[in-house]
Amino acid sequence: MEDAYARSITEVLDFFGVDQTKGLNDSQVANNARIYGRNVLPQEESTPFWRLVLKQFDDLLVKILIAAALVSFILALVDGETGLTAFLEPSVILMILAANAAVGVITETNAEKALEELRAYQAEVATVLRNGCFSILPATDLVPGDIVEVGVGCKVPADMRTVEMLGNQLRVDQAILTGITSFSTATNAVFQDKTNILFSGTVVVAGRARAVVVGVGSSTAMGGIRDAMLRTTDEVTPLKKKLDEFGTFLAKVIAGICVLVWIVNIGHFRDPAHGGFLRGAIHYFKIAVALAVAAIPEGLPAVVTTCLALGTKRMARLNAIVRSLPSVETLGCTTVICSDKTGTLTTNMMSVSKICVISSVNHGAITAEYRVSGTTYAPEGIILDGSGLQLEFPAQCPCLLHIAMCSALCNESMLQYNPDKGNYEKIGESTEVALRVLTEKVGLPGYDSMPSSLNMLSKHERASYCNRYWENQFKKVSLLEFSRDRKMMSVLCSRKHQEIVFSKGAPESIISRCTNILCNDDGCTAPLTADIRAELMARFHSFAGKDTLRCLALALKEMPFGQQTLAFEDEKDLTFIGLVGMLDPPRDEVRSAMLSCMTAGIRVIVVTGDNKSTAESLCRKIGAFDHLEDFSGRSYTASEFEELPALQKGSALQHMVLFTRVEPSHKRMLVEALQQQNEVVAMTGDGVNDAPALKKADIGIAMGSGTAVAKSASDMVLADDNFASIVAAVAEGRAIYNNTKQFIRYMISSNIGEVVCIFVAAVLGIPETLVPVQLLWVNLVTDGLPATAIGFNKQDSDVMKAKPRKVNEAVVSGWLFFRYLVIGAYVGLATVAGFIWWFVYSENGPKLPYYELINFDTCPARETTYPCSIFDDRRPSTVSMTVLVVVEMFNALNNLSENQSLLVIAPWSNLWLVGSIILTMLLHILILYVQPLSILFSVTPLSWAEWTVVLYLSFPVLIIDEILKFFSRNSRATRFNFRFLRRTDLLPRRECRDK
Repeated sequence: MEDAYARSITEVLDFFGVDQTKGLNDSQVANNARIYGRNVLPQEESTPFWRLVLKQFDDLLVKILIAAALVSFILALVDGETGLTAFLEPSVILMILAANAAVGVITETNAEKALEELRAYQAEVATVLRNGCFSILPATDLVPGDIVEVGVGCKVPADMRTVEMLGNQLRVDQAILTGITSFSTATNAVFQDKTNILFSGTVVVAGRARAVVVGVGSSTAMGGIRDAMLRTTDEVTPLKKKLDEFGTFLAKVIAGICVLVWIVNIGHFRDPAHGGFLRGAIHYFKIAVALAVAAIPEGLPAVVTTCLALGTKRMARLNAIVRSLPSVETLGCTTVICSDKTGTLTTNMMSVSKICVISSVNHGAITAEYRVSGTTYAPEGIILDGSGLQLEFPAQCPCLLHIAMCSALCNESMLQYNPDKGNYEKIGESTEVALRVLTEKVGLPGYDSMPSSLNMLSKHERASYCNRYWENQFKKVSLLEFSRDRKMMSVLCSRKHQEIVFSKGAPESIISRCTNILCNDDGCTAPLTADIRAELMARFHSFAGKDTLRCLALALKEMPFGQQTLAFEDEKDLTFIGLVGMLDPPRDEVRSAMLSCMTAGIRVIVVTGDNKSTAESLCRKIGAFDHLEDFSGRSYTASEFEELPALQKGSALQHMVLFTRVEPSHKRMLVEALQQQNEVVAMTGDGVNDAPALKKADIGIAMGSGTAVAKSASDMVLADDNFASIVAAVAEGRAIYNNTKQFIRYMISSNIGEVVCIFVAAVLGIPETLVPVQLLWVNLVTDGLPATAIGFNKQDSDVMKAKPRKVNEAVVSGWLFFRYLVIGAYVGLATVAGFIWWFVYSENGPKLPYYELINFDTCPARETTYPCSIFDDRRPSTVSMTVLVVVEMFNALNNLSENQSLLVIAPWSNLWLVGSIILTMLLHILILYVQPLSILFSVTPLSWAEWTVVLYLSFPVLIIDEILKFFSRNSRATRFNFRFLRRTDLLPRRECRDK
């Protein structure tokens, strides 16, 4: 029954055919169970493990690598190779892929926990009326039409419509969903409007009631959240899109170059060295496979994962705990942050900020206002008078003294100090705790050294010292709890043969029951005239309207001696004490964080369930409206937005700053609408009902104090629930992306060098300069370590002064692409030059004529002065491999900055990079000089003369890049683009989302 909130109790009971005094009978239970099903959230089928594993290999580059491994293995067998050499290369490739797949499976498994944790919010048992008798049954046995009784501490077992109050109030914890008893006639009600519905999973915190079940299992609000989460698919992050695009682009390039190399050498297929046309074709096919291995940066996924993981550690120190690694990079291109108000922009700690009392009535009503400092639950703060001067002894003011008494006694909450967390915590309603803190700030009468004396107490004693004093002075005799019809509560207290009633409640309710007032100047009472009443109501409307404070009025009344009970009739002829205004204050650091967002081109939309005026007041305080004179078109309630025509909705989204009276479904709608406008959206949330929106957003941000379901559905958790931490995380995300961009460029230019090396060698017709296993070693180890270290480059000081980058922005394009083509070409040519040098010029080499080298394949068919086995010598490929490694170490230094010279940014500015270069060289020396490894990688030790040539060939890469950086820094160079480069992107552009 979806509209139970809008129907009367009789209509709901008649719909299910149930008698409120007897409940359902057995046949009705069986029939309803058959119609509506069981009260459980269905178990969703989890993805089989084997399917998760296969999913990790559903990537074009991975498929190419697998194909290369299989082809390599088959060709080795065809050539008659056996043992370790036949299996080495394919085994290394497959081990790399297995490691990447393991990481992916772990990530996928964690993503399904959010659905499982929803079941923790289902109640286990319920008190049910059936066949005229109450019994305790498993909550899973409930059916629509059941009459259920709930009380304090009960977890609501299903969605239910209240039918009978068993006390004067019913309060339900609204942390995850909303439910309090009343009647609503709204036709498009949000959760907040369905005030007569108790939602499944919420907890009763006060009162008792009976209700009829109207929804079970998937038909409950909790079931709707589960279905929404199932319908929500994870958005692909910008970096993942770029890597996917890069993979597609690279696959085409690899295929083209491999085919080209194979075709170019068709004329050599019949060379006698190959032993026939077919074997010649296979030989050059192996070269094509080696080229594929060289072109694919196998270490890139591992390096990206490692650098993002290192970034998460830095972000954890900023109180931003990252659950999804790719989200670190996504933060950097966030364009819109949709932030909750309560607890994120505010402290989530109610505190009294203003007090209004009547000073005297001798010459008309003269009111006095006091301001109270301190915005947390800590009993620290001062009271200031109307002129801004501090009151040394607030308790000497009669009205303030009695406000403190009333706040301490007419109160059911507790304030305590938590030494483990180092802060003060509340137990009970926030408004009542705020009054307890006010009592501590007012202090006690009769002690000239009161403020300093209180400060000498331990924090545990200080938490409630003044409150305990008044509770010891007065004995509570009787209590009238708060009710929604009276909008007040009262307590009868006894002290020294004196009986006093203290009352607090809504100002309109308290003032209407008052006949006298307490004057602050002399402590006497005076009649409450119509003029004074009008003045008090004007102050109340000023507090509630202009200042958007939550207001309470306090009053007292002397009762006859010996009275032991309190009745509703006693709540009249009260004496008005004062009016207090409370607020949930904005966090101190939020205003500067909002300014940082505006400077960085990030739009902030405040999303809240509060009313419009309260939220607008907060937005003024935190600076969200600083750049606006007119709020029209900037602030919308959920219902106002939904009533807009489609075209106006699009315009409203582009200018929206505040979105009020929102329920969770509106959050998800907002995320989807913004994403359709190509915005990268970060959304905050803390409740179970926020999970679908968090999962749908590009960055879902859960509060550290939120529910487990919200945290599981999120990408990031804020340990301190602070908006400023989001902004700090965005800055860190931008810095991480900049570093990621640098090491991607480094690996790309290195791989270009490897491709150039193999391609040039094939075109020239010289022997293989590098074998595939050597290329794998270079790609994984000698490329991987420096690339990871580049991730430690320092954050730029102006990182939050640039506009968010577009998600379809290419990592390398235009002039920059040309730069890395030049560097890559030099890397490849230097590697080939080292190979040729050994054969033609080296003292340890054969000193062959160049002609003999390029015709090596005809050696067996003609007479030569040298043995043909010289072309199988491991030393020339060792020189080539070492040149490739060393030149890439110099190239790593080039990537300390995109445009700054090494003379400005010294290598030791990133000691991690220096350390990785040293470690890489040590590993390379290890495989050269340790016997088993040198055999595995087909290398041999080098002489000092050979090392000297390696350095001569490698060092110029620094000079070349310094020249290119110089042109980049030159203002004319920024416009230097070859015509074809204007449209050339290394990573192809495309829209980030399909419309």
